[in-house]
Amino acid sequence: MATKIRTIETINPATEEHLESFDPFSAAKIDATLDRASRTFSSWRTTTFAHRGELMRKAAKLLRNEAGDFARQITLEMGKTIGEAAAEIEKCAWNCEFYAEHAEKFLGDERAESTATESYVAFRPLGVVLAVMPWNFPFWQVFRFAAPALMAGNTAVLKHASNVTRCALEIERVFNEAGFPEGAFATVIVPGNEVRSIIEDRRIAAVTLTGSEAAGISVAEASGKVLKKNVLELGGSDAFIVLADADIALAAQWAVRSRFQNAGQSCIAAKRFIVEVPAYDAFLAAFVAEAKKLKVGDPFDPATTVGPLARGDLREDLTAQIDASVKGGARVALGGHALAGKGYFFEPTILEVKDNVVAFNEETFGPAAAVARAIDVDDAVALANKSKYGLGGNLWTRDIARAKQIAARLESGGVFINGMTGSDPRLPFGGIKHSGYGRELSHFGIREFTNIQTVWIGPPKTVAAKKAASE
Repeated sequence: MATKIRTIETINPATEEHLESFDPFSAAKIDATLDRASRTFSSWRTTTFAHRGELMRKAAKLLRNEAGDFARQITLEMGKTIGEAAAEIEKCAWNCEFYAEHAEKFLGDERAESTATESYVAFRPLGVVLAVMPWNFPFWQVFRFAAPALMAGNTAVLKHASNVTRCALEIERVFNEAGFPEGAFATVIVPGNEVRSIIEDRRIAAVTLTGSEAAGISVAEASGKVLKKNVLELGGSDAFIVLADADIALAAQWAVRSRFQNAGQSCIAAKRFIVEVPAYDAFLAAFVAEAKKLKVGDPFDPATTVGPLARGDLREDLTAQIDASVKGGARVALGGHALAGKGYFFEPTILEVKDNVVAFNEETFGPAAAVARAIDVDDAVALANKSKYGLGGNLWTRDIARAKQIAARLESGGVFINGMTGSDPRLPFGGIKHSGYGRELSHFGIREFTNIQTVWIGPPKTVAAKKAASE
């Protein structure tokens, strides 16, 4: 008897109510999707930047025209507050416009001196790129990859997180309605255990993943075995360093926003707050006071600032991490518990910790902050660099010259001085160590999925010079 294919279910995390059921793609449907993407690449790669840009601007317009519906779908499937969801859609539209405007310049031929009469470096598309994307920014993290990849002349296949399947299908619809050819961007609805076989398929040229460390290791292993380029944006446990001379009130305000936006479910959220001893008590008091202003509740209520966690198991994991940290000596300064009733809600939590507890050494993916003392600047840098992660980080001080020197010592893909870590199409985005490798956004990101091709045209200069001299 044939095994029944299990459906993929989506759940409203604020109410725990069932939303939709989706049948996973059959092997034949996956094959047809990959074949279409591969065939479309052969023609899409020859289109002009002007044509690609025209379609990308149409995608941006569609995003803005239907922003309310898209934001509502994000909130329904993963619980982000409706205001944050709307901002996410606007950021996607901006990214589409950014690459529509700048892709040709980013990928223009670069003259290079050599022994040749003429030589240059060209940036050619690779082919079909598989994107394995997470649920926490269900539109942004897809468009962050898709806009530059498509503008470079690649085609894309998306395997999205199962709990945001409707978002995935809506993104595909945006590209289709914008006029992109069939197969330029397609979604495959499959469980996670089928990703490896898709990576191994000969029609996939490269892979990009945003997700957990474990998922990154799995994708890196699978793509490495078949020698395919991959870019990984993985977890983070960003340090938020507050030096003694910082503007404490301002730092505390941004600390709350940086830690608790998206219910704390962000790779680049500040998670470890490392404070010089002279500023520690004042910062902790201000941090707690600001966090108490947060309102946990219905993510569709405009007054809500913290929605639910996206899944029940995520709330269970966070509870276990907090309990283990308290057992290991952490002190609860605020919160510390899941909220009773329907929905995967968790109260904003602030822990006073030392560097030996779980909340300091593991990534916490929810509304929980770990605050630790640093004896001096050197101690703060050492604590920040102690993490196996290296995605982003924050540094608060009034001395900008010293801040730049400290930034050079921090082991992270980004350092934000007197501000909050964020992604911006104009700046490269990515991490080091267990936070992954490769870059997204800016000209660095669009070049990740290109063949950086050397073109050498003879004869060599010496031969050409001798010939000219003899004529």
